[in-house]
Amino acid sequence: MAPSPYSARLVGTVVLAMTLIVGGDAAATLLTGAGFPQTFVAWTRFALAAALLAPLCGLMRTDLALFKDWRLYLRASLIVAGIVSILTALKTESMANAFAGFFVGPVVSYFLSAALLRERITPLRTVLLLISFAGVLLVVRPGFGMTAGMGFAILAGCFHGAYLVATRWLAGEFRPRFLMFSQLLIGAILLSPFALSTTPEITLPLFGLITISALGSAAGNLLLVLVNRTTPAGVVAPLIYSQLLAAMAIGWAVFGEWPDGLSLIGLVIIMVAGASSVWFAGRGR
Repeated sequence: MAPSPYSARLVGTVVLAMTLIVGGDAAATLLTGAGFPQTFVAWTRFALAAALLAPLCGLMRTDLALFKDWRLYLRASLIVAGIVSILTALKTESMANAFAGFFVGPVVSYFLSAALLRERITPLRTVLLLISFAGVLLVVRPGFGMTAGMGFAILAGCFHGAYLVATRWLAGEFRPRFLMFSQLLIGAILLSPFALSTTPEITLPLFGLITISALGSAAGNLLLVLVNRTTPAGVVAPLIYSQLLAAMAIGWAVFGEWPDGLSLIGLVIIMVAGASSVWFAGRGR
């Protein structure tokens, strides 16, 4: 029997990417808790990562012409909006619950990749993703005390799902490191008017958190760009459910948070349905 094209290495890469991104978000949450505006925290994430990674991106003078492509600005705008939204959600919601709401993203990505990129969908995987969405609803509880924070978490998921499709759309036309750098540079520029209107006092420990926030997010997203060069967005998207485990573990370790009973059931449904979708995707079903 031929080995599945979606190997353990792929799974490990995406899980590592998700853990790095959640770790960066935990550092960002500590910053917003210390009084930093989320737009400033998001800007530092883009600006610092762009400055630190620029020497490693193999940039050439000819790359300047690539910035004329409007699609780069669309993709960067989606991730900027997603990051600002999730940071807003994390100001009032636990990490596990906020990321559960965020997980409308794989559903958005799955159907958008089919509609816009003509990627294959199957009835079985569609049902599994809809089951995972039901798990999201158990955590979010729309109409039953849903908070503004959870609304921002859902909005972040929608933006991120669209961002994943945009990444897949462009991954074959641009070098991964350039795609990563363009996202960081454009994001920093877009956020500058909002972030630099007030400049908080930054101590050495806070600068350390800023660095963790920036590099965690940048490294995680760079890994996703590399994966998306060879793997359909509809396959990568369900693997992002591993982010929930990272959110639960980091939320408990850093903030002492743990989901309530109904939320925990929803989280389990999301992860099991997502993992099942990956298993069937590897077998062409």
